[in-house]
Amino acid sequence: MTPSRIFRILATLPVLMAALSLSAAEPEDSFTFLISPAVADTVTAPAPDSTAVAAPPRRGGKIVIADIDPEILTRRVIVGRDTVNFIIPQRNYGRYDRGLFNFLFIPRGQWQFGLTASYGQLSTEDVQILSMLNNLNLKGTLYTLKPTVSYFFNHNQSIGLRFTYSRGELDLTGLSVDIDDDMSFSLSGVSYYSNSYTGSVFYRNYVGLSEQKRFAVFNEVELGVGSGASRFKRLYNGEPRDTRTMTTKLGLNFSPGVCVFIMDNVCFNVSFGVFGLHITHEKQVTNGVEEGTRTSSGANFRFNLFNINFGLGVNI
Repeated sequence: MTPSRIFRILATLPVLMAALSLSAAEPEDSFTFLISPAVADTVTAPAPDSTAVAAPPRRGGKIVIADIDPEILTRRVIVGRDTVNFIIPQRNYGRYDRGLFNFLFIPRGQWQFGLTASYGQLSTEDVQILSMLNNLNLKGTLYTLKPTVSYFFNHNQSIGLRFTYSRGELDLTGLSVDIDDDMSFSLSGVSYYSNSYTGSVFYRNYVGLSEQKRFAVFNEVELGVGSGASRFKRLYNGEPRDTRTMTTKLGLNFSPGVCVFIMDNVCFNVSFGVFGLHITHEKQVTNGVEEGTRTSSGANFRFNLFNINFGLGVNI
């Protein structure tokens, strides 16, 4: 045995002595690698770690992120001679249950009669705008009537008919425009008149927001056909000209809104026109001579401040 090998053996002796002293200090049953079947049945699982994240609760296979009183889910109310669910069953296509439900707002079998009306008037006399517009004399009126009748064929769902009449008048008796020496003119004797009739069928779906059955939002789809005429009179080269336009229009409109019951059977509605499709056919005649026809179509997707409707409804 070489001296180097003897030196390595002596260097490892303290490490071996320390390992033997530690193993002797440990109890014999501190580590159990095999458990007999009889003993395994009595072994309990260790307590779960308090820092572990609990699995989110589920309802109907959806992750619940906003819980409500479970009693509401099974509550039933008496409507006429029937007993119906207080929450209208609807399919949830998402992954989460946010606690949002369609509460019963207007039950099936009711009739609703409504009226929407608007009126506006504009009048100016000898108005001056900056230094360019002088002697502005303008008078105009516009009003609209919309009676409706609808029937609730299902809870919170109705289908109905609407008739719309609109009329507008505008008279410009004087206007002077002076921009510079080379651009100045005046207008007088200009008038515009229009009226239209529209009949439509609509479908409205309500979503009840609370248990009190007072507030709801709705979405309305309306298909309407209308006809109207307008008349534009003015002076052209010192001679009067009378232009008449006959219009036929087909439109499909989508209007969300809010409904509030101010009394037991009286509700207040506000709707906003945000999306629509239309096809319009126009025919124009000037001084009894046909000038031409035009057919146009289009779509709009915007929030129109001039297409806000306020109305009252009576439920029977």
